[in-house]
Amino acid sequence: MAARVSKESFENEVLKCDIPVVVEFYSDSCIPCKQLSPILGGIEDDYEDRVKVVKVNVNYDYELTSEYQVMASPTIIIFKDGKEVQRVRGLVKRPELEELVNQIL
Repeated sequence: MAARVSKESFENEVLKCDIPVVVEFYSDSCIPCKQLSPILGGIEDDYEDRVKVVKVNVNYDYELTSEYQVMASPTIIIFKDGKEVQRVRGLVKRPELEELVNQIL
């Protein structure tokens, strides 16, 4: 299961990570976010040493939400070398997410 990161841990866990990081901005009350959870878990398992998966709760970490201009949940942002390289909003199917991940590997 993807680890939850906050403003305090975001820089070390995401921006300074030496592999690409898939960040889901989510809300506990968001049904599409709950549907996305097993998809992200599968990505995390299948790309174990090549991609990191983390989550940011938009209700608690509004500073990050604002900083990255997240307007809807779920929003997935993929970071590589500390920079945003991909972004997708809403529920995505696994093949679409895998394609985004494979593009940056």
